[in-house]
Parts: sequence; structure tokens; C-alpha cells
Amino acid sequence: MDEHRLGLKPVTRRVWAPAGERPVALGQHRFKWLHVTAFVAPAMGETVWYLSNGLSKPFFERLLADFAREVGAGTRCRAVVMLDNAGWHTQPNLSVPEGVRLVYLPPYTPELQPAETLWPLVDEPVVNRYIANLDELERVVEQRCATLSEQPDLISSRTSFHWLPKTAKPKPKLA
Repeated sequence: MDEHRLGLKPVTRRVWAPAGERPVALGQHRFKWLHVTAFVAPAMGETVWYLSNGLSKPFFERLLADFAREVGAGTRCRAVVMLDNAGWHTQPNLSVPEGVRLVYLPPYTPELQPAETLWPLVDEPVVNRYIANLDELERVVEQRCATLSEQPDLISSRTSFHWLPKTAKPKPKLA
């Protein structure tokens, strides 16, 4: 699980331009943000996405409760959530739903976070593009997350690190 922040300032990447000309990327320098939170099952590529306009400990508690409900975590099913040590992720007074276990990564180790590799994929439709307002940004990112959810093999290829335990993918039932 990880969060990513996008704003109206453009995500810039290298582009081809004629020799001697500098490429232009329009954007706004406003401090309004959209936060994307992703829960991912690395081996299977299944993702649960959430969009928000802020982050806090009470919000994170509601997010964990929604996630637990979405994946069916409880007394019979457990979900292990690997996350960083952001202030809103940590104890004390953090209410964690039954069936969810939080495992914290060591500090300053984003390379160990499987969900961290999703952000370049999420950024794709907004790269070098002018977005006028947060509503438009939300629509674009929401569509991108929905598209990515339909591509578990792409997600798995990015998030299934060699050192993670492998889970067997369910075999299709033959008719």
C-alpha cells in the first residue's frame, strides 16, 4: 500500500523536440492536490484504488476499514498490508480493522515498496499535459486507475519483486 500525490503542476518527462528548440509544458503552480492510494497484491496484480483530496490518520482508518470490507478481511481471511512509516500510518491510537495486519518497511526504503512502482503508470495520461482543474485531474486519474485494474499482468510485472513470497494464482475452472 502506498500513496501518490498529483497536482495541477504538470508531470514532465523528456520529449523529442527539433534541434535548437526547447519543448514547452504548460501548467499551473497551484498547491491543490489529488492523492491516489493503491493497495496491491503483487503476485496477482490485483489492485484497490482510492482517490482523495487529503491524508490524515482518521482518513487512513476509514481507508483501512473500506479496504478490509472490499477484500473480505476478517476472522477467516487475513490481509497483510506492507506500508511506509508516514505519520498517518503509525500507531498509537490507530484503529486497525480485524483481519488486517500492518507491516512497516524500514525508514527510507521506497525501493522495497511494491506499490511505489505503480506511480509512473498512474502518471502516464497526465505527463506533459495541461490540466485545468482538480475535477478534470480526478476524472483522468480515475479512468487510468480503472484501466490499470483491468491489466493485472502489467501490475504484477511491476510489483512482484523476486524476494516477495509468491502466491499461487487460482486455476481457472474447466466447464
